[in-house]
Amino acid sequence: MDDLPFWFHLDADAEVLAAHDRYFEVRPELAEDFEAELERSRDVIARRPQTWPAYLFGTQRYLMKRFPFFIVFRVTNVRIEIIAVAHERQRPGYWADRSAAQ
Repeated sequence: MDDLPFWFHLDADAEVLAAHDRYFEVRPELAEDFEAELERSRDVIARRPQTWPAYLFGTQRYLMKRFPFFIVFRVTNVRIEIIAVAHERQRPGYWADRSAAQ
């Protein structure tokens, strides 16, 4: 089966950029490492999207290995929708009102 394409919710994109900027302020190499870890995470999810455990509101969750973030996603017939890239200290489900229409 071919890998499904990824679609990022606008707010998930904003979360990635905010995390990148925070890490860049600490050390530019750390921001690069965050981006690389995000890319690795996407690759792992793409290979076996149904593997990851059910989470909230019909989503699944993938825990990033090196950084305290998790990726909240939903698999459809045509794509993998990234709903949130959430810090582990965020309130669970804060992203619940996000839909693919946005």
